Amino acid sequence: MPLYETAMQEKPPVVLDIGSAYTKFGFAAEAYPRKIIPTEVILSSSGETKHLFDYGDKLEFYDQMVDFLQTIFFKYLLVSPKERKIVVVENVFGQTIIRETLAKALFRHFEVSSVLYVPSHMIALSTLAVPHGVVIDMGYSETTVMPIFSGVQVMQAFQDQKYGGRAVQEEIKRMLVATGVREELLSESVLEDIKVRTCFVTKLERAQSYLKNEPPQAPPDVDYPIGDEAIITVPGKVRETAFEIFFEENNDRDSLPHLIMQSILRCPMDIRRSLMENIFVIGGSAIIMGLLPRLQQELKYLVENDKEYKERLHGDVTFKFHKTIGRPNVTAWIGGSLCGGTDLVNTRSLTKEAYMRLERVPDWVCLDDNRTAG
Repeated sequence: MPLYETAMQEKPPVVLDIGSAYTKFGFAAEAYPRKIIPTEVILSSSGETKHLFDYGDKLEFYDQMVDFLQTIFFKYLLVSPKERKIVVVENVFGQTIIRETLAKALFRHFEVSSVLYVPSHMIALSTLAVPHGVVIDMGYSETTVMPIFSGVQVMQAFQDQKYGGRAVQEEIKRMLVATGVREELLSESVLEDIKVRTCFVTKLERAQSYLKNEPPQAPPDVDYPIGDEAIITVPGKVRETAFEIFFEENNDRDSLPHLIMQSILRCPMDIRRSLMENIFVIGGSAIIMGLLPRLQQELKYLVENDKEYKERLHGDVTFKFHKTIGRPNVTAWIGGSLCGGTDLVNTRSLTKEAYMRLERVPDWVCLDDNRTAG
């Protein structure tokens, strides 16, 4: 057996995908993450549990990151991170303090050998083995739209909206409280479970009927038990309309279908058709039943009825959607796992020696890191 194969079997890279609600982690070249845990940290100093990104200053954030990574390595993965390669799946427009603090903790405290940062949208598309597409990441705190052509992200066409899984849960809570449900019963975990188990995305025709104050016959109500405390009733209208916040029309034209269209129209004209025929929806909120058919209906409706889109998109327009490999909430992690099993982890990673010399992580927005020789 070749020496490099033996080394890969002994120490495969660790793949981290730290989201705002949940963190996925495992080993490179595996089909699924080993574990998915809330992005919360149990502080070693006080035993308090708090959200990882809830911090007062950089030093406090660093201490929380160290405690969080220590839990991942020594409690769940049961490996020593020293001299091990790490693959980090990140939002290309994520906060600099997060990537800098993560790198500092990995290199200085855990003494890893290298860290490879991979953009979540691009690496998710790689799981399909297609070079072009529009990747829509429906996360917990926001929804982002990124076109990719020939393996390159079209940065100027990036779009995002504040709505995500958290906004849907707040909408469910608002509607349930309005029906008389006691607010103290609706914890974060209960709202998330109601969202996943009972809610769905309705058809365009039914959504338009609700907007015209001509509500159709609602789907059946569902009784939801909360432990031994109580049983609450989730009305059919709540189940059907909770996700309508993604499709609400307003003067800013920032509903999800509009964002997808605007993102495509910001790309060069000759690549738009390829993008429209390769739409890829990932993220935790993408699991909900009925989402992809509704998006297809909405996009077709906009092209046929919106004057701007009709004028700028000529000829027959077809929107096609890809299905994810595995569950949509772990698609980006799977892409990182595939990347970690290739030679890119050796050729494109930031090494410990380079980090100690630079004292920072190279970033695409920094001219010093992207300047080419004349």
